[in-house]
Amino acid sequence: MARRKSKKDQSDTLVDLVEAREHAQDFVDRNQNLIFGALAAVVLIAGGIFAYNNFFKKPKQKEALGQMWKAEQQFQQDSFALALTNPGVDYDGFQQLVEDYGSVPSGNAATYYAGISYLHLGEFDAAISYLNDVDAEGEVLPIMKYGALGDAYSEKGEFDKALSNYKKAVSAADNEALTPIYLMRLGMLNEKQGNLGEARKAYERVKKEYATSTLARDAAKYLVRLGAEG
Repeated sequence: MARRKSKKDQSDTLVDLVEAREHAQDFVDRNQNLIFGALAAVVLIAGGIFAYNNFFKKPKQKEALGQMWKAEQQFQQDSFALALTNPGVDYDGFQQLVEDYGSVPSGNAATYYAGISYLHLGEFDAAISYLNDVDAEGEVLPIMKYGALGDAYSEKGEFDKALSNYKKAVSAADNEALTPIYLMRLGMLNEKQGNLGEARKAYERVKKEYATSTLARDAAKYLVRLGAEG
């Protein structure tokens, strides 16, 4: 039978949720090239296939790629407001890029970037709106989309929707870098909600399936806190 969480336990869990976001952001900061490279690969591969299948839109895809680099540069420098609306003279921000090129792969990438930019700016409804419009294909982008949606809903206090999206993120694909991040968030949010059995399952997956992850040690610690064998 699961024990009732004390006020101290609940406080610890809230602190852990904050720490989890910081750990994940640190991971993103340290592995920006990997993540952005994966996203760029999705854009370029999809763009190539799309271009061959639809000659009419090939010039639009090329034009979009030429326009988007400046907004991406601002994004990578954490200048999210500039990336959205004013990345530089003669270059469009992600907002305009979505409007102008939404039908080609680069426009889809711009939609994702816009969602993440709004997430960083604390405009969670806008973030959710853009992220829901992302056509997530491949092994990386679905995890990133649903994980970010989970973060946005969590920040809004809509924890059931956050849990639903974290579940989608960890089920979308098996990625050594990203999956354990969202498993930990799934576990901690379940723990905060009193769903201790579900929290335990998430922590156990991180500990067993991602033993080399930097988060495996945290998972073991949280299992001990839940009364499970660490």
